[in-house]
Amino acid sequence: MNTTENVFSIKDLENLSGVKAHTIRIWEKRYNLLQPKRSETNIRHYDLHNLQKLLNISFLNNNGFKISKIAALDESELAPKTRELAFMGKNDSQAIVAFKLSMLNFDQTLFYNTYNRLLEEKSFRSIFYEIFIPLLCDLGMLWQTNTISSSHEHFLTVHIKQKILVHIERLQSTDPRPSTKTVVLYLPENETHDLGLLFINYEILSLGYHTIFLGENIPLDNLKHINKLYDDIIYVSYFTIKPSDNEIHDYLDTFSKQYLASTNNSLKLIGHKTRYINPKNIPKHVMLYDKIEDLVKDM
Repeated sequence: MNTTENVFSIKDLENLSGVKAHTIRIWEKRYNLLQPKRSETNIRHYDLHNLQKLLNISFLNNNGFKISKIAALDESELAPKTRELAFMGKNDSQAIVAFKLSMLNFDQTLFYNTYNRLLEEKSFRSIFYEIFIPLLCDLGMLWQTNTISSSHEHFLTVHIKQKILVHIERLQSTDPRPSTKTVVLYLPENETHDLGLLFINYEILSLGYHTIFLGENIPLDNLKHINKLYDDIIYVSYFTIKPSDNEIHDYLDTFSKQYLASTNNSLKLIGHKTRYINPKNIPKHVMLYDKIEDLVKDM
């Protein structure tokens, strides 16, 4: 995707902001808070500026500001007031909106201040499960509606990734618990979305296990080097866009023959692409998971 969608329906705004379409219409009529354009058939259309403004308005309203008071603010005061409250806010919905605003405006200071405020009351694990995962789900919706470009996505995911890496580094200085269990984390060839896999690596390290993180874009044949060095390997992979739908079962069959047959090894899979896997047809010792928590608990 090379461009960002600049036109949104009122339903788009409802989905992205959480403000009901009926409420948006009332705010427009009574307070002139948004200025949509209209089609020849009188259907409202909104631009990115209207979306950003609505996110600010929603944030202030959810934090105790009456809509009449918000309407009395000069438009130039909306973003600074939201930013000021975001620095102070600690609840989940406030934080998610603040992170969205930081992404839309490429505001690194807002991202880090929001994160540091959360860290005063929550563990990193809680922040990831309660804030970052819902935020990344919203990011998927923003992609589907072309609200954001790849630069927006990269801005957000790079900063989340930095936080994961900091916590991984702290754990890697300790010796793994005495165990023959080795966990190998990798992404298949042409798969580059490693954020979820990085967090799984953090979670498994937190349990004290020995992990080998190979990261993105690993051809299947390359795993043979590790398979020769270790016994009882648990392979973990995150299928987001690869393998393709028509290749996924062949991929699992090949993996099973090369790395699972006649061993105590297993493969744990998670990610969007696992929806296209028929559980009845998967090889032995291949397990599918919908949630990171469930995969980690099953280690």
